[in-house]
Amino acid sequence: MNGKLVLVRHGQSQWNLENRFTGWVDVPLSDKGREEAKHAGQSLKGIHFDSAFTSNLKRAQNTLAIILEQIGQTQLPIEKNMALNERHYGALQGLDKKETAAKYGDAQVHIWRRSYDVPPPKEKSDQNPEGISESLKDTAARTLPYFQSRILPLVKAGKNILVAAHGNSLRSIVMDLEHMTKEQVLELNIPTGVPITYEIDPSGRVVSNNRQPVAAS
Repeated sequence: MNGKLVLVRHGQSQWNLENRFTGWVDVPLSDKGREEAKHAGQSLKGIHFDSAFTSNLKRAQNTLAIILEQIGQTQLPIEKNMALNERHYGALQGLDKKETAAKYGDAQVHIWRRSYDVPPPKEKSDQNPEGISESLKDTAARTLPYFQSRILPLVKAGKNILVAAHGNSLRSIVMDLEHMTKEQVLELNIPTGVPITYEIDPSGRVVSNNRQPVAAS
């Protein structure tokens, strides 16, 4: 029997609304984000889930809680893990995106946001006291082992699994499931609050999904 894997990027956060780089900063959902989570839940009514996974950040956890309330499955087992966290945006965390582009140039900011293996600067700041940062490659290096060991086996066993996470952790999962190239993933955008549903057979092959494919570069 095939299983279903539903991926949901958290609803709009307060810093999405303010056009700021967020990363690991634990900001809440905006009013629009809560509405997006409600709509996501309404679109998933009729699917009985076996378990759910989310990150250590409250914007993803709150999105999941709203979805589960909408579908009447608030008792669902939930596993939280930092492996599903958003990528760490380093010294850019907390900065306004337009101001950052004005300072460093649109091209450089685009590279930091969309390249596969170029991380943002990692200088220490108020919002980056650890002095670290991650590229999408770095994010995938922590997200995919967790996904492949904890989540995918359940789906291959015929379970229906819900994952509420973040744009870049989910990009790495989609890249893996759809065997995307590094060039293709650069064009991949995961919208907030829009569920992506995969049907996956016992071998781990994607049978179908409802996501608009990315054209080959």
